[in-house]
Amino acid sequence: MNTFTAIIAKALQLKDTNVDNTLQLLDEGCTIPFISRYRKERTGGLNEVQIAEICEWNDKLKDIAKRKETIIKTISEQGKMTDSLQKRIDECWDTNVLEDIYLPYKPKRRTRAQVAKEHGLEPLAMLLMMQRENNPHGAAQRFVKGEVKDTDEALKGAQDIIAETISENERSRNLMRAAFKREAVICSKVVKGKADTDEAAKYSDYFDFSEPLRRCSSHRLLAMRRGEADGILRVSISPDDTNCSERLRRLFVHGHNASAQLVAEAADDAYKRLLKPSIETEFAALSKEKADEEAIKVFTENLGQLLLSAPLGQKRVMGVDPGFRTGCKVVCLDAQGNLLHHEAIFPHPPRQDRARAAASTEHMIRKYGIEAIAIGNGTASRETESFIKSLTLPQGLQVFMVSEDGASVYSASKTAREEFPDEDVTVRGAVSIGRRLMDPLAELVKIDPKSIGIGQYQHDVDQTKLKRALDLTVERCVNAVGVNLNTASKHLLTYISGLGPALAQNIVEYRAIHGAFATRSQLLKVPRLGPAAYQQCAGFLRIPNGKHPLDNTAVHPESYSIVEHMAKDCGCDISELINNKKKRQSINLSHYISEKVGMPTLTDIMNELDKPGRDPREQLEEFAFDERVHTIDDLQVGMVLKGIVTNITNFGAFVDIGVHHDGLVHVSQLADHYVSDPTQVVKLHQHVDVRVVDVDRKRERISLSMRL
Repeated sequence: MNTFTAIIAKALQLKDTNVDNTLQLLDEGCTIPFISRYRKERTGGLNEVQIAEICEWNDKLKDIAKRKETIIKTISEQGKMTDSLQKRIDECWDTNVLEDIYLPYKPKRRTRAQVAKEHGLEPLAMLLMMQRENNPHGAAQRFVKGEVKDTDEALKGAQDIIAETISENERSRNLMRAAFKREAVICSKVVKGKADTDEAAKYSDYFDFSEPLRRCSSHRLLAMRRGEADGILRVSISPDDTNCSERLRRLFVHGHNASAQLVAEAADDAYKRLLKPSIETEFAALSKEKADEEAIKVFTENLGQLLLSAPLGQKRVMGVDPGFRTGCKVVCLDAQGNLLHHEAIFPHPPRQDRARAAASTEHMIRKYGIEAIAIGNGTASRETESFIKSLTLPQGLQVFMVSEDGASVYSASKTAREEFPDEDVTVRGAVSIGRRLMDPLAELVKIDPKSIGIGQYQHDVDQTKLKRALDLTVERCVNAVGVNLNTASKHLLTYISGLGPALAQNIVEYRAIHGAFATRSQLLKVPRLGPAAYQQCAGFLRIPNGKHPLDNTAVHPESYSIVEHMAKDCGCDISELINNKKKRQSINLSHYISEKVGMPTLTDIMNELDKPGRDPREQLEEFAFDERVHTIDDLQVGMVLKGIVTNITNFGAFVDIGVHHDGLVHVSQLADHYVSDPTQVVKLHQHVDVRVVDVDRKRERISLSMRL
């Protein structure tokens, strides 16, 4: 059994065997989506989130193990390692406890205590710590020599040694941690001379702010830390200093004589000069880490919902990037998203060539058989929507407003230049808008998630952890949907289980040379794509109208023989089994259970045969903003309007109501009951009804409520 199995199982409250099997699969090179989807028997049906947590804990424990090796080596080289100390280190898997054990042996810069020890004052410190000496000055007399000029200097050096000893004591540190955990208050003050600067205005709520640390929400803490990083705020974390000093005294002061008084003074010094700064730094890091985790969780929730937004599907689409002075850039795409035509129209001021714009647009719609229109939701979006809807449109043609967050980032990217080397950024941006309507997942994987306008304080959190979480989210979503092997871009293929950028590029190049894949097994002919990678990726790649009917399903090739056996037992072929519900219902799954295949896999196979190649995403719904409002000046308190959720944070949800400024539905206004997690009440791109509560036109802030 893996060394870390028991620790991880206890921490995550999972069965030892499930954790151990998962760790074995990860060590074998299996990916999280593959393990979650195709190895349920071995993991006990753990989902992707649980498997990712196991993976994260495994990495964390490996780091601790490496740290322990360094600590053991350092202490051993000092000749201070004992059997009991070795046992404590071996059994410790808590980072704070481990560092506390190591602290007395940790090489330090030359401290005041070390200088005192060099002057031979350690025996005096030990004597004072016993608190039996009634005449400290008399006892200190024999230590007055060399660099030590008098008894006061000797006693001061001894106190420095005592202070460091107290600060490195495990009980001291745990006592202070408990005090910080229970009582610590986080305070922020504006830096002198910064209050009236333009950059400070956004931090005005935190110019004189304090709150118990345990109650400080992640967004407030990250806001303060950003203000601190910008040089606007000074942030501190502190419990009640007097209480902390008294607790230390109770721990180390045992008498009432002169020696005890010196130890009491040393304890106060230990707290103020050594312990408090150390524990404050520790809690600042811990609170930041917790805030980061919450912010990253919100971000990944939003990203997952955005990537799994309802697709329009393969239809001929017109993409419109609206604008006033520069006009609206219009592109026409075929059902595969290929660019057929582009031009600019100018229906709005200052040129306002509305008649020509109308004629051009109607001509493009007819010529390219446009089935849907996607309009970017930025500048001039409402005006462009009104213009488009005023035209003579074919029966059934739908008009959608599409988020253009990140489109400009994509249009200037290397990816966009590779796709459209001869087109300018405006054309690329309009293509991105059109493609987002057809398949949000396929288009958004090309853009850095931090550029698509979701989440909170994404630039302030730990970037390594954020990238890992976002990559896992993209990977989860891409594999949950599956991709068409013959049309998927290399960017989409990159996130397929077991592939990555190099193999994705090889697949695209192989496809360009040899044409469309007829079977999944052809993947084994792709350069450098061996059996291991094939096992990981095959089940997530689809081939519509391929030679083998199961190649367009989530049934893994390793299970084809099971379906073939089922079809044979039913007296038909696989295609007929897929199309004949009665035959499928007659199958007794228990007949197909084996050592390697259990009921979870068989159940998944039957679900897939019921709806082969089913897209798990919802159907796209058309939406229209209220025609009464186009700008923030049109809003009146009490209005009930239709809106689209554009972003979700810990403190509420932002809703686009069609006035170019998103309104905030505070968490307290999301429902008639208490809401601890906004993601449990609203989803990204959800259509909602909201009531206008307040309009701050000066700061362009809109307060909304879903409590109608």
